[in-house]
Amino acid sequence: MVIFKKVADMQSWLMAQGRPVGFVPTMGALHEGHLELVRMSKRDACLTVASIFVNPTQFNDPADLEKYPRMPEQDAALLDGVGCDVLFLPSVEEVYPPGVDLAVRLDFGSLDKVMEGEFRPGHFGGMATVVNRLLDIVKPQKLYMGQKDYQQLSIVRDMIRQLALSVELVMCPTVREPDGLAMSSRNLRLSAAMREVAPVIHRTLQWSGEELKTGREASEISREAMDKLTEAGLRPEYFEIADGITLLPVRHYGDSESIVACVAAFTGDVRLIDNIVLR
Repeated sequence: MVIFKKVADMQSWLMAQGRPVGFVPTMGALHEGHLELVRMSKRDACLTVASIFVNPTQFNDPADLEKYPRMPEQDAALLDGVGCDVLFLPSVEEVYPPGVDLAVRLDFGSLDKVMEGEFRPGHFGGMATVVNRLLDIVKPQKLYMGQKDYQQLSIVRDMIRQLALSVELVMCPTVREPDGLAMSSRNLRLSAAMREVAPVIHRTLQWSGEELKTGREASEISREAMDKLTEAGLRPEYFEIADGITLLPVRHYGDSESIVACVAAFTGDVRLIDNIVLR
């Protein structure tokens, strides 16, 4: 695996290879979910580039940015172990050259206003900006992202459409622990007691899908799901059953061909998100 810290150096090297590129953008603290994205790219016969960049513009809480785990040496070893070809480790100045306005300003409709958009103002603008910037740097044919960040993936898909970017977005199903907890870099911050409670999130998502199929109204199920999470000792921010494309609320199972249940909840001071596709 080759490691680059400079944009120009990596671009020159990639150009010389003359192969289709698969790109896996990450913020580090890698887990099996990230590694599966790399494996998918390799299975697609792509020259695989992974980036590790903790993007300051998508953190609306400075304390959250400060606490975000950073372990580049361990991450590099994991990537090398699954056959990643290139690791891009840029500085903030490489990604955002001083004096250059790279901000993405697009109208995402409802996509960036519901759920995460309501509770993390500015997050998706920063996320879209860094993904667009990294795509411009790496120039991949395929972009691999995980289903766990469903809303993020939906916004990236819409950004690709609006900007007519020549990249294919490939979604990888959420990778879970044996008890159902979605793998996340934030799981490293869970105490033993917090880790014991966290799987309730996935169980509640599964329960919501079963209930929706009985004909119950989605809003009623969502309220009950919030109560279940609270009773388990979590602090839920939202539990939404939404159209899988627009992310707007649905009322019944038959209202849309694509339905997703999404949740965000705190266990202690750690904020976890998850989702499952119900239809």
